[in-house]
Amino acid sequence: MHSFSVADIPEDWRGLLGEYFESPEWQVLQTNLRSELNQVDEKVCPEPQNFFKALALTPLAKVKVVILGQDPYHSPGLAQGLAFSIPGNISTNSRAFPSSLRNINKALALEGFGTLPNGDLQSWAEQGVLLLNTALSVKLGEAASHANLGWKPLVDRLINALAIQKPHLVWMLWGGHAQTKLSLIESGANQLILQSSHPSGLGVYKTDRPFLEPGGKVSCGHFVKANEWLVRHQELPICWVG
Repeated sequence: MHSFSVADIPEDWRGLLGEYFESPEWQVLQTNLRSELNQVDEKVCPEPQNFFKALALTPLAKVKVVILGQDPYHSPGLAQGLAFSIPGNISTNSRAFPSSLRNINKALALEGFGTLPNGDLQSWAEQGVLLLNTALSVKLGEAASHANLGWKPLVDRLINALAIQKPHLVWMLWGGHAQTKLSLIESGANQLILQSSHPSGLGVYKTDRPFLEPGGKVSCGHFVKANEWLVRHQELPICWVG
């Protein structure tokens, strides 16, 4: 049985979180998660060893872009520990392929990058795109079921410390939930903050800043804007499709 401890978090990110691990909030998260993981009749997504996969694949020193998700996919076989990403063996034509990824693909094509061969975004993570959910676990079949376990203090502190420590980051805030983190990010210097509606379902067209314009012929332009910003600040652009 997975015990869940501070050792699960990569050392560089532990350093960024600093005194958080001496806080009551960390004790609450540990207690709550251990309780969930010890319930043999319930399954948690992703697998516990992948709770911090986003931090493991994108070391602190490499972060250039941050894409915030809400909580992991709660459908069987989808959650990997990377926001929006799914295993590469799920066909883009499959009913299991999430609508958010379909619309991300549409945006990439409209911005001139082509389309993803599959929904596995690990190559983004390895290039410095932190694919961070704001809750890092969920109960199978129950969306947002772990939102109140205690993830918020950890993730909020990480977002705020990251923005303060690293200037010139790109933040993609898709949907109202991600945009609640705006004040944490604005504490940092010279951050590019890109906001739009969430790419999932019909919500993609909503708000005055849609992810895709109604009709699906114009995107929010976030992927182009991110690369332009990175080049302007002497960073390599992200290869979004390849």
